[in-house]
Amino acid sequence: MREILIHSAQFFIYLFAQTLIIGQIELGWGIHPMIYPLFIIMLPFQLNVIPLMIIAFIMGISIDLFSNTFGLHASAALIIAYLRPEIFKIFSPRDGYDTFLIPSIRELGFTWFLLVGGTLTFIHHLWFFFLEIFRIDAWTLVLRNTLLSSLISLVLFILIQVIFFKRPKTS
Repeated sequence: MREILIHSAQFFIYLFAQTLIIGQIELGWGIHPMIYPLFIIMLPFQLNVIPLMIIAFIMGISIDLFSNTFGLHASAALIIAYLRPEIFKIFSPRDGYDTFLIPSIRELGFTWFLLVGGTLTFIHHLWFFFLEIFRIDAWTLVLRNTLLSSLISLVLFILIQVIFFKRPKTS
């Protein structure tokens, strides 16, 4: 029950931080930082793909409602929720994951998070910008926006985890 309350609070924190703060920042060069994918990435390991996709859809459509983006965020959130278990399998430790761990830098290390978070962030942003621009002849623009936005978003993911997610105290 405590875990559900924590994830619910995090849901609203990411939602409002994305829509009221991060979404209002104009960086130029097509850079659109997005922090809400971190919420989807850091959901518990034992969450099956269907509940994961439902949570991701609710997060994405909520962002869309605030941003007037007509399903772009919902679509991008769904794609990473669907691919997350496979990406986690690709980068899993030799002994697999401990289901009690949180998929984070503190629990699984910086390198693991850069690989997994970077891959999922790149996929999310690539899907988002491809659908937003929706022109095959603008692939350089899509790729530039994806790379720059992914890099900035990944830096924000790392800062958020270092600042706000402390290692639990062991007794």
